[in-house]
Amino acid sequence: MLNQIIKDGIEHSVHRVFNTLGADYPEDIAILIEQPANLEHGDYSCNIAMQLAKTLRKSPMVIAELVKAELQFKGRFAGLLQKVEVAAPGFINLYMNWQSWSEHSFELPASTGEKVIIEHTSINPNKAAHVGHLRNACIGDTLVRIMKRTGYNVEVHNYIDDLGNQLADTVVGLLNIPLEGEHQRFGDFCWDLYAKVNKEYALNPEMTHKRTDILHSLEQGGGNEAWLGNLVAERIVREHVEEMKHFGIYYDLLVWESSILKEGFWAAAAELLKQTAVFVQETEGKLAGCWVLKQGTEANIGADSEEHHLDKVLVRSNGILTYTAKDIAYHLWKFGLLTKDFSYSEFSSGLWTTGLTGTQESYGQADRVINVIDYRQEYPQQMVKQALGALGYNEQADKIHHVSYGVVSLSPASAAELGIDISEGKSSYAMSGRQGIGIKVSDLVELMEQNIEYSRSDKDGLSSRMIATAAIRYYLLRFNLGTEIVFDFKQATEISGNTGVYLMYTFARATSVLSKATIPILTAAAQLQFPSKLEKAELALLRQLSLWPKILHSASIELTPNTLCTYAHTLATLFNNFYSVCPILKGDSATIEFRLWLTSRFKDILGDVLEVLGLPTPSRM
Repeated sequence: MLNQIIKDGIEHSVHRVFNTLGADYPEDIAILIEQPANLEHGDYSCNIAMQLAKTLRKSPMVIAELVKAELQFKGRFAGLLQKVEVAAPGFINLYMNWQSWSEHSFELPASTGEKVIIEHTSINPNKAAHVGHLRNACIGDTLVRIMKRTGYNVEVHNYIDDLGNQLADTVVGLLNIPLEGEHQRFGDFCWDLYAKVNKEYALNPEMTHKRTDILHSLEQGGGNEAWLGNLVAERIVREHVEEMKHFGIYYDLLVWESSILKEGFWAAAAELLKQTAVFVQETEGKLAGCWVLKQGTEANIGADSEEHHLDKVLVRSNGILTYTAKDIAYHLWKFGLLTKDFSYSEFSSGLWTTGLTGTQESYGQADRVINVIDYRQEYPQQMVKQALGALGYNEQADKIHHVSYGVVSLSPASAAELGIDISEGKSSYAMSGRQGIGIKVSDLVELMEQNIEYSRSDKDGLSSRMIATAAIRYYLLRFNLGTEIVFDFKQATEISGNTGVYLMYTFARATSVLSKATIPILTAAAQLQFPSKLEKAELALLRQLSLWPKILHSASIELTPNTLCTYAHTLATLFNNFYSVCPILKGDSATIEFRLWLTSRFKDILGDVLEVLGLPTPSRM
C-alpha cells in the first residue's frame, strides 16, 4: 500500500537521523501521515518533526530538514517521490511522482488466511422482515465481502432463534387468535397476528401463561405445538432467505437454536461451566432456582449498560434456557471447543442447515468470530466472552468481535404515513413488531421501485427493482455504525446526492466514455506519457484512486463498511468533476490517451468498490 511505503520510508529516515545524532530511538513514537486537503501542501504530509522537537532538543524545522535529507526510496520503489518540501512550523510535505506510481502495483498486506465466521441477519422466525433487520443483513454481508476481498476464509452463519418468545407468541396466536385479511405471504399474515396476540396479552395478562407452555413445548419437541412451531419457523425463514437474495445477501449455514439444544451442546457447555466458580445455582432471593453467571470484579461490561452490575441468568428457575445460555454453547462450537458437532443437510441450493439427521461437513473451527448485532445486545455479547474466559479460553474470547450498530427508527413524516400518532412531537419514533409498527422490507422495495420507475426515462440496463434494492442497501450502509438511522421514506427513495444510484450512474458514465474511444485504451501505464503538469482535477482523482488499498485494509481491521461508502462517494464526485473540466475524448493524442487510461483506472477501482459494497456495476443506467 502506498501510504505504508511512505510511512516506512519516513520511519527509516527518522531512524537514520537518530543514529547520526547519537540519540536513542523512542519506542513510543507514532509516525502519522495524511493527505492534505489543499493540493498545494503535497500529496502526503507528516508532522513527525514537531513530535521530536522536545526529544532531540532541536527546532521542528531543523529536524524536518534532517529527515528530508535522509528520505529516499530504493529498489522497486525508486523514483516514487517527485520532491519533498519542509513547511513551517515543521511539516514534511511529499509530492508523488504519479507516473512512477502508475507503473507499480500496491498490494494489500499478506493475509494469514484465518477462518472467520461471520454471523448476521438472525431474524426471529415469526414474521416478515423489516428495515431494521435489513440494516443488519447489509452490514453483515458487506463485512463478508470485505473479509473475503482481503484474503480471509469466511463462513457465513444465519442464527435462527426457533425457541424464543417471539416464535412462541406467533404459535399462541395461530392456536388462539382469529385473524382474517388479505396477505400475500405467510410472513405478512404473521406480522399482523404477532401484533394482535400482544394486544391480547395486554387485555388478558393471564394469557401469557400460554406463551410459557409453548416455550416448554418448543424446547421438548415432538408434540403438536412443537411441530407447528417448526413449520412456522421454516416457512418464514425460507421467505427471509429468498427476500435477502434480492439484495445479493447469501449464507453458508443456517444454525437453528433447537439444534444446539437437541444435540446436547448446552448440556456439554453447562458441565464445563459447573467446574468454574462463576456458574452457580441461586438458593435464595428473587433468582432462587436460577443458574446464573456471576459477575466478577473484572467483568468488562459497558459502563452505560443498566445491567452491568447484575448476574446473568442462563437457566431460569422453571428450567427454560435464556438466549445467552445457548449462545455460549454456540460460540464454544464455533471455535471447535466442544467435542460435539451438528448433522447437516441442504436447506436449498448452496445453503446448508443444522439438524438431527444428515451428513458430516467441515463447518465451525473458526480462528475469529464476528457477530453483527445491534447495540442493545452489548451486555449478552460480553457475557459470552466472559463465559469463554472463565473456562480458560481467553484467546478465543478476545477473538469474538461484536459489530454493534444503531437501530432504525421512523421520522415523524414516515411515522405519520404509517398511521402513528405523532402529537408528542418526537424527533423519531421506534419501530415495534409487538405493535405492528414498522416498514416491511417488501413494502419498502415496492415503494422505491415505483419511485425509480416514475423518474426513469431510459428503461434499458438494470431493472427498476435491481436499482431499488441497490439504493436501499447503500442507504443502510452509508451511516456510521453507531448512528441511529431515522428512516424517512422521502430521503431513502432519493436517487441523487450521496446515494447508490449516484455511484452506479457514475460507473455507467465512465463505461460509456470508454466505449466511445476511437483509439486503443492503454492499460499498461508504462506505455503512457503523463502530462508535464497535471490538472488539479486529474491530480485529485489520482490521489483518491491511490487510497483504495488503504481504505479496504482499514475497513477489514476496523470492521466499518460505512468507510467504503464515504470513499466511493468522494471518488465518484472527483471523477464527475474531472469529466466536467477535462475533456476526455478531445485534445492531442497524448492527452486523450492519458485521460482514457485515468478513466479506465477509475472504472476498475470504482467497480471493485461497488462489488465489495454489494452494488451492481451497470454499463448504462
